[in-house]
Amino acid sequence: MASARKTLLTGSITFVAGLALWLFGPDGEIFIFTPSKVGVVLMVIGGMETLYGLYKSVRGKYVERT
Repeated sequence: MASARKTLLTGSITFVAGLALWLFGPDGEIFIFTPSKVGVVLMVIGGMETLYGLYKSVRGKYVERT
């Protein structure tokens, strides 16, 4: 169960960091990437990780019952 909580926490932090980059990142390019585009990618990865953490927590509850 601790693993599911860790995954949820990591995913939500990644999502919030991506959201901050997307909203407040400068539009200028840094090296090759634009911070707003990196923010969108981080939001997608963070959202997927959060959903996986939810899946792990729900699955863990059903596995414990059987």
